[in-house]
Amino acid sequence: MPRSARTPLRQWIWRAFVQSALIPLILVESVLITAYLLTNSAIRDAQVDYLQQSALEDLSSAVVREGKVIDMRLQGIEVPTRLFRDAVGRALQDRSFKPDDLERQRHVLSSDGVYYTRTDDGRAASFYASSTPVERQDHDKALRLSQVDPLMRSIRESNPLVAAVYFNSWDSYNRIYPFFMTPEQYPHDMVIPNYNFYYLADAKHNPQRKTVWTDVYLDPAGLGWMMSAITPVYRGDFLEGVVGLDITVGQMLGEIGSLKVPWQGYAMLVSRDHSIMALPEAGERDFGLRELTRFSYDEAVRREVLKPEDFNLARHREMQPLLEAMAVGKGNVQEVELGGRKQLVAWAEIPQTGWRLMMVVDEANIFKETNRLAERYQQIGYLLIAGLCFFYALFFAWMWSRSRRLSGELATPMAAIMGMMKRIGQGDFRPPAPSSRIAELQALAEAVQLSGAQLQASEEERLEARRNLDLVLESTTESLWEVDAITLSIKMSGRFVKRFGLRSDSITFAEFNERVHPDDVERVRRLRMLFSVSDQDNFDAEYRFADVEGRYSWLLSRGKVLERDSDGRALRVAGTHVDITRLKQVEEELRIASREAQAASQAKSRFLSSMSHELRTPLNAINGFAQLIALEAEGQEDRKVEGDYAQEIVNASRHLTSLVDDILDLSSIENRRQKLQLKPVDIGPLLASCAELIQPELQARHLQLQLAPPPSPTLHVMADARRLRQVMLNLLSNAVKYNSPEGMVSMGYEIRPAAVRLWVADSGPGLSQEQQAMLFQPFQRLGRENSTIPGTGIGLVLCRELAELMGGEMGFSSAPDIGSRFWIDLPSIVGSDDYEPPALAKLEVEEPQVLPKVLCVEDHPACLKVLQEGLRDMADVRGAGSVGKALGLLADITPSLLLLDLDLPDGDGLDVLDFVRSSPRLAMMPVLVVSAAVDEKILAEARRRGADACLSKPVDLKQVRRMALSLLGQEA
Repeated sequence: MPRSARTPLRQWIWRAFVQSALIPLILVESVLITAYLLTNSAIRDAQVDYLQQSALEDLSSAVVREGKVIDMRLQGIEVPTRLFRDAVGRALQDRSFKPDDLERQRHVLSSDGVYYTRTDDGRAASFYASSTPVERQDHDKALRLSQVDPLMRSIRESNPLVAAVYFNSWDSYNRIYPFFMTPEQYPHDMVIPNYNFYYLADAKHNPQRKTVWTDVYLDPAGLGWMMSAITPVYRGDFLEGVVGLDITVGQMLGEIGSLKVPWQGYAMLVSRDHSIMALPEAGERDFGLRELTRFSYDEAVRREVLKPEDFNLARHREMQPLLEAMAVGKGNVQEVELGGRKQLVAWAEIPQTGWRLMMVVDEANIFKETNRLAERYQQIGYLLIAGLCFFYALFFAWMWSRSRRLSGELATPMAAIMGMMKRIGQGDFRPPAPSSRIAELQALAEAVQLSGAQLQASEEERLEARRNLDLVLESTTESLWEVDAITLSIKMSGRFVKRFGLRSDSITFAEFNERVHPDDVERVRRLRMLFSVSDQDNFDAEYRFADVEGRYSWLLSRGKVLERDSDGRALRVAGTHVDITRLKQVEEELRIASREAQAASQAKSRFLSSMSHELRTPLNAINGFAQLIALEAEGQEDRKVEGDYAQEIVNASRHLTSLVDDILDLSSIENRRQKLQLKPVDIGPLLASCAELIQPELQARHLQLQLAPPPSPTLHVMADARRLRQVMLNLLSNAVKYNSPEGMVSMGYEIRPAAVRLWVADSGPGLSQEQQAMLFQPFQRLGRENSTIPGTGIGLVLCRELAELMGGEMGFSSAPDIGSRFWIDLPSIVGSDDYEPPALAKLEVEEPQVLPKVLCVEDHPACLKVLQEGLRDMADVRGAGSVGKALGLLADITPSLLLLDLDLPDGDGLDVLDFVRSSPRLAMMPVLVVSAAVDEKILAEARRRGADACLSKPVDLKQVRRMALSLLGQEA
């Protein structure tokens, strides 16, 4: 169908609606409804004006009359309050009174300093708070006040409004009737003068010393929300205390409910600051509040608790006109919009307290008769509307036939488009599109077709990426696994199932534990249990696992939480199994070799050095490919699981690399093969950089770091900067790993005679005397071998050896349950104020128009592939697998950067470096050495012959990219 014949959907519907319905509908309805509204409104308004004036006068008289009733009830409370005040004053001065034995036996002193009564015996309860020390408590005063108990009982029984009678003293003593177990209700360290039922009667708030009333507050004695009439008790000008009579909100509601409110309205009581003190059930619906007549005392009331702000009329926007009228004294009746209805509110002030009694009446009740008349007019209107409906019945019958054709034009193509979407969801990505006269529906069908084609292409790319990922994972790990905490089962990849002869790729924990070595079962089970209830995201465990013939292999199991429940417990965890049997054998051989003579130690060192290249080269490939996968999956939600798996591979390879590095470092230090470059080191920037590097670990474990301010003037020590940073980072890492939850890590310096002490402290569990004796022994983890905390037990040994090589000394101090402090003393430099460390050059990298050429001399194909993929968006990387091939390529081309491995099959990579530096054409070309060799002598020799920088395998691709950018920028 030609595109010009189609009409937009909105225009199609609008044109039909205007021509068929809109114009006659507006004309007819406007005339009839206007006539009806004008007639009904005129009659109603005439009657409302008369009734409103009469209602205002009647409501004003009623509120004044009932306000006087409430005032008389409150005066009836104040009289016994003053009588009680006089009786308490006499009892406090009557030191000749001797309490009986029963009163003395009722009082006991608790272990935390509370003096209280433990039995009822028809008398008042007594409570001396521990906020007043025992030696300052006046126990005789508490016993003398027992003579007012009969008066308290009489006041309570003679007036049904009184809920409790009490006396509170200046030193936090309370005597109250009726009796209750005060230590179970009051906070033991209660400070009574801080509550409003005391301080409102003091000299500051009540200089006239008269009876005053509190606002509504939460009673600490357990009677809920109440108000009190309180009177001060003075001895001369000294305020001995305050007597009070309590009235609960429920009791006040009962009094208000008995008032006579016209027109089925209700009354409410409001305080001087416009806070609602008593609100009946009808008012709760209007104000959207629930009156606080009860309170669940789950714990003691330790501070003054007043009614919430929601009970203040100022918080209700619809009450603002009422408050303004009350403020200016504009009559005593105001119309407000309350509860979604127009209501009249009348108020009268109670002189005794300054409170206001308010009456609320629904205008609908006042104008009920008028509304009845209006309903009759509405019936007439209904007859008019009925005639109008008959007309529209005929009109819409004609419209129905029109709507059928319109709905057919819309429904048929839309149903076809829905069918297209269902077929795409079932895997048919290219369904045929329907034809429609409506342009939007036709465009929608074509868009669905295009989406199906794009989904098909994306699905093919995803399957290809998944196959590549499976290939990489199969070549770098023993297996992938996923744990379901709900079913207590673990699912593994097919390679693991085949190798260890499992019955299925999904087995229960019980079946899995049957294959775990008996010596490791309890440890693995405990690690799982601790991990499931902790907030850690990473799981790490090493154990032995048996195949179908009973042969055990060591596995490194590392995982990450994928899903947690609402309580924070791990529901799904996924990770990798890595076979570390060979590494465990190497560790065992190292432990055996460490206990042998010096000759055996030297043999061990030679063995470790020879194994360096063989370990680092495959680890470099594993680490590199995993980083590439993680980089590609970054930011793609549909590849999040693949990215998590790749990150687990990176974590595992880095763990193995760190283990190899520590062992090789220890070996080189033990044979004194370390050649340190000692020079002045500014400790201020050094400590700041260490603090910055350790921040991710601190944040992951929710710890805080306290760093001493930098010294002024600058302070220098004689040390190897790289090794000193290694020592401080090792101490910081230990302080983080072995700290308490949400603990503190501190780092600073001290100036000592001819030395500077750098120290790191933690707030962890500390070390016992037995643990301190074994602290600097290689491979000794002090009982944490079976924990989830990573480590090899040789870090502190390395630190002490490096400290001695730099001419310093290392030590520590520790106390159980307090923490540990490790320090290193290094020689200070006299006159260091004149020493200025070289400034770091700024790296300015400009993206070239054409990718620079980079030659990578690397004999291992996997390592070459890692570097090519890592630099593919910033350089054109070519490879050479031997010295001969590298020299041949360098004779023909001039690369912008040379990546050089030192261990090549037909010679030494240093020969290639010598050729580059001796050639005038290549002399200025930057060279980055990337080698599995970790001997500092070899790397130093490479730098001496002209290498710009050196990296050890396995490499961090981000570090390689930054260094390559820097070297290419220097050339540019």
